[in-house]
Amino acid sequence: MGTPEFPNLGKHCSVGDCNQIDFLPFTCDRCDHVFCLQHRSYTSHQCPNANQKDVTVLICPLCAKGVRLNPNEDPNITWDTHVNTDCDPSNYQKVTKKKKCPVPGCRETLTFSNTIRCKDCTKEHCLKHRFGPDHKCPGPRKPESTFPFGNMLRRSQKAEPRSNSNSSSTSSSWWSSSLLTAATSFKSSAEAGMQKLSTATTQAIQKAKDGISTSSSNSGDLVEQCVQCPARFSTVGALIEHCEKSHQSNSQPSRSRVTVDVCPKCSKAFQDPVLLVEHVERDHGGTSRA
Repeated sequence: MGTPEFPNLGKHCSVGDCNQIDFLPFTCDRCDHVFCLQHRSYTSHQCPNANQKDVTVLICPLCAKGVRLNPNEDPNITWDTHVNTDCDPSNYQKVTKKKKCPVPGCRETLTFSNTIRCKDCTKEHCLKHRFGPDHKCPGPRKPESTFPFGNMLRRSQKAEPRSNSNSSSTSSSWWSSSLLTAATSFKSSAEAGMQKLSTATTQAIQKAKDGISTSSSNSGDLVEQCVQCPARFSTVGALIEHCEKSHQSNSQPSRSRVTVDVCPKCSKAFQDPVLLVEHVERDHGGTSRA
């Protein structure tokens, strides 16, 4: 066997009728014998250990699960063990029932390659009915425009029993009613605040418009106006002199009446016009134009 240079080259086939020398022999992984190319398979050399690593799986007709048969165990024993432990008949419908397109009249089976989920209604449809008009899509769900906690509290109140015999139900009803009252008052206060803000903004815009129109309609340099009479002056000193001569002497005899002058810019009140003029000159740059 072999050659003078390689005396161990090649081996004889283990099949008795063959006994052929093969320079590239095959070793069986079950019986560990050497075979030639013709007898290398399990069936050709009738290997006695061929079924040791075979995997046989049977599908249970009750639960549609796979049951693996053990080569070293009787199949009847394996089947009885599965029926008494793992078999669940309710799983049969989940495994065998195929998902289909929900469009009426369409019986297309939904698979991985022909299934599309709608972005608006979040339902799966086939390729034929993937567009909204094809499956009559209702569109995305609109958010509720009302106060978010009101409906939740009303539903909790409706779900509570009317009988007050149990103390726990009474306490839960009291908590829900208190929370509903707090939410209602918070909503009303928020709406009132928004209304006040809107009114103040409108009044400020109107005052600004009136001030612009009044200043644009006046002619000349008479920018200082007396708050008690329509007289106008070009300087603050002339306005002070006018207030001291015309209005301060008239207001001294009547001690009981108090006259309040309001700043046309910041609406700050002053009993003395001189203080008002000083305030305008100091805080508003020396002009009382609104």
